[in-house]
Amino acid sequence: MTSRRACLGAHGTRGPRDAGMVTAETATVLPFLVLVTLALAWMIAVGVAQVRCLDAAREAARLVARGDGAGAAVDVATAVAPSGARVSIDETGAAVTVRVTARLTPPIPVLGPALTVPVGADATAALEGDHVSQ
Repeated sequence: MTSRRACLGAHGTRGPRDAGMVTAETATVLPFLVLVTLALAWMIAVGVAQVRCLDAAREAARLVARGDGAGAAVDVATAVAPSGARVSIDETGAAVTVRVTARLTPPIPVLGPALTVPVGADATAALEGDHVSQ
C-alpha cells in the first residue's frame, strides 16, 4: 500500500515535473472559454434584436391604428428596430398588421455571412375611430 506522502516530494510538495501544469491546462481551455463567451454574447444580441423588432412593430401598429399615418409609423419603427430592418404595413378591414424584419450578421470577418440570423416580429392593432375602412 502506497501512502500519499510517496507521491509528494521530500518536503511534501510536488516535484519539478509538475511545474507549469496549470498554465498548460489553462492555455488549452482558454480558447474554448473565449468561444463559449462569444457564442453567449451573440445569442444575447440576437435576443435583444428580436425584442427591438417586436417593440418597433408594436409602436408602428399603434401609430397607424390611431391614424398618424404610415410614414410616421415607418419612421418610428425604423428608429426602434435594429439597423437595416424592413418595415411592412398591411391594412385590411378594421385592423393593421406591421411586420418588422432584420438580418443580423456577427462581426466575424470569415464566418459572419454564414452565421447570419433573421429576426422579425408582427404586431396587429384594431383601427380606431373614423380610420376604419369599410
